[in-house]
Amino acid sequence: MTSMADWPVVLAPVDPDAADRLFFTDHEWETIEAATARIIPTDHDPGAREAHAVRFIDRFLSGIDHVYAAADGSGFLRMSGKPADAWRARIADMQETYRRGVRELDAIARQSFGPDFVSLSDDQQDVVLERISGAPKPAPVVRDAGGASPTIQVYAFDDGLSFFDALVAHTRQGFYGDPVYGGNRGRVGWAVIGFPGPESLKDTMDGTYSVRDYYLRDYDWAELIPQLRQTGGAGT
Repeated sequence: MTSMADWPVVLAPVDPDAADRLFFTDHEWETIEAATARIIPTDHDPGAREAHAVRFIDRFLSGIDHVYAAADGSGFLRMSGKPADAWRARIADMQETYRRGVRELDAIARQSFGPDFVSLSDDQQDVVLERISGAPKPAPVVRDAGGASPTIQVYAFDDGLSFFDALVAHTRQGFYGDPVYGGNRGRVGWAVIGFPGPESLKDTMDGTYSVRDYYLRDYDWAELIPQLRQTGGAGT
C-alpha cells in the first residue's frame, strides 16, 4: 500500500459557487439545507445556509472523491485498494442514513403540520427536529463576558451515528471546516469566531500562514497549571 503522499490529485477543490447536486436529489438538498439552517441559524452573523454547509454534506456523501484534500490545497486525492473499499462501505451506510432521515423529517412534518419539512416555518421545523432528536432545542451559543466563544467540537467520528447526530456533526464541519471541502463559503464560519485562517491549505505548508502572533507570551503559570492555583504558586 502506498502512502497518502503518493496518492494522485484527481479533482480540483470544490467550486464555492457550485450548485450542482452530486448525491442529493433537489428535494433532499433543500430539506437538508433547511435543517442545517436551524442547527446553525442566521442571526446577526451568517449561519449554515450562508456557509453552504449543505454543499459540503452533498460532496462528502457523494462517494470517495471528496474525502481527502491534498495538503497543498490543489484538489482531492484518489483513494484505491482497501482504504477506498472501506470508505465506500462507510459512505454507503451514511447515504442510507441521510435518505432515511429526510423521509422521517417529512413524515413527522406532515403528521404534525401538513406540509413537508422544507415548507414549514422556522419554529415548526424546530419542533420536528426536537422530535427526531428526542431532545429539546438547545439554548443559543453565546460568548462569555470577556468576548470569548465556548468550545465547539467540530470533528466527530460519524460511524454509527443517528441521522440527527450525523447531521449536527456534518453541519458543524461544513460551517467551520476548510473551504476546500465545499462549505464555509467565503470563510464566514471562521469570521464568526474571529479565526483568520489560511487563504488555502498551501499556505499552511509553505509558511505563508502562521499562528505565531497568537501565542501567549506573558502568562501566569498558575493560569495554565491547576495544581499551582491550588497551592498559590505563580510567576511568569
